[in-house]
Amino acid sequence: MIAGLLPQVSRGLHVSTAAAGWLISGYALTVAVGAIAVTAATAHLPQKPVLVGLVALFVAGNLLSALAPDYGVMLLGRVVAALCHGSFFGIGSLVARRLVPPERASRAVALMFTGLTVANVLGVPFGALVGERWGWRATFWAITAIGAVALIAIAVLVPASAGARSGSADLRTQVRAFRSTQVWLTLTATALGYGGMFGAFSYLAYTFTRVAGFSTTDVAWLLVVYGTGLVVGNIAGGRGADHDRDVTLLVSLAGLAFTLAVFGLLASSRPASVILVFLLGVFGFATVPGMITRVTDAAGGVPLAASANVSASNVGNAVGAWAGGLVISAGFGYAAPLFVGAGIVGVGMGVMGAAVWVGGVAAGGTGRGREVKVVEGQGS
Repeated sequence: MIAGLLPQVSRGLHVSTAAAGWLISGYALTVAVGAIAVTAATAHLPQKPVLVGLVALFVAGNLLSALAPDYGVMLLGRVVAALCHGSFFGIGSLVARRLVPPERASRAVALMFTGLTVANVLGVPFGALVGERWGWRATFWAITAIGAVALIAIAVLVPASAGARSGSADLRTQVRAFRSTQVWLTLTATALGYGGMFGAFSYLAYTFTRVAGFSTTDVAWLLVVYGTGLVVGNIAGGRGADHDRDVTLLVSLAGLAFTLAVFGLLASSRPASVILVFLLGVFGFATVPGMITRVTDAAGGVPLAASANVSASNVGNAVGAWAGGLVISAGFGYAAPLFVGAGIVGVGMGVMGAAVWVGGVAAGGTGRGREVKVVEGQGS
């Protein structure tokens, strides 16, 4: 949401574009730290009440942002809201997996993350539209109200059995899972893939208006196009990962790097921008279900690994947004973050290739069957 409001927030709080960008980077860094810390602190608790509490934290943070009198309070509100993010998606993905057979694990995660992709189709442009018409604070009030509805829905509708205490909740057991080389390679590839996409996405509002010549009111429907791509990529990525996870991840990363590079070259073309922002969403989110199931399988299904994957993605988000702001501040223009993103994703594709090769050597093949059995043994 904040990416579509960045120009309005910057003007309203009287801060620079780079400072406003920290409302994205600061959020992402807090997610990166909070995902690990909160998951570890709540590992001994039943997971459904934890999910409810995390959404309550989200509501409180957005309420604080809506009321913020200055930039410092606004950033604090973003930090409070971000504390819930990583653990919510990490724990929520494991709850989703627990409801289906192992061979449908990636699709279950994709379905759970459909909420996130639909939010980008509806929420992000809605936020930009509301912000343009009634001011950016109105958007945060709306998000606060929606968060309250979500809190009630989770409390009422999520099965208690699916949110029971994890069978691998012992913190020492969870930490030991991070001895796996595959865990670290997958986390690194996740960070680089997300970092490349967010290095571009964080400044898309400026790319559309300053490079392609769209009006500020056009940003809302352009973000709908991007969000539609996220939904398509999420569904396709989940199905592809259940069929051949590693191939799906490599193809998705290659497509993302190519899309970003071409987008950078054709950013001044309005028709090309519409097509490429859709493809950016498709390839950018096609990696999500496979990355989560890959890292949790490699870690034996422990909750901390799922949250670590969300942390890794948000480390990438923070670095990507910072790098994008850096090249803009250096005078390279508003298309420059697209090229930076392409380079970052290219490195991520190399890391993913190394992970596949190392896994193949260690397992004498793809190792997919063995990974699924490990997760089943943990009760996920």
